[in-house]
Amino acid sequence: SRFETCWPALMKDSHGVIIIFNPELPSHLKEIEMWYSCFVQQQPLLDSQCLLVAHHKPGSAGDTENLSLAYPLNKLKLIHSNLEEDPEDVRMEFIKYFRSIITIINETREREEMSIIS
Repeated sequence: SRFETCWPALMKDSHGVIIIFNPELPSHLKEIEMWYSCFVQQQPLLDSQCLLVAHHKPGSAGDTENLSLAYPLNKLKLIHSNLEEDPEDVRMEFIKYFRSIITIINETREREEMSIIS
């Protein structure tokens, strides 16, 4: 894509990646594999540092709720967002995700400090 030259700057020192996609578009399902490969695997980040958000537009077909993604995407935390029906659920999932990222950052910092000391 025309933004690829910006990717290294976006990735630099990033601690987490949230990929939001429309589960009703087959093209999006292919694209998220590419985003995962570029932004998570090549960094490398842990799978726990990546959150997939299947965003359902108002009035969209609900049968994509039981979305089954292929490996390696099926290892990632997947949440469904439907802001009409359950915005609170989405908010809670985001808070949980951010807490887990903060925990990872703190653990990494402690390990680095210990390695400097020892």
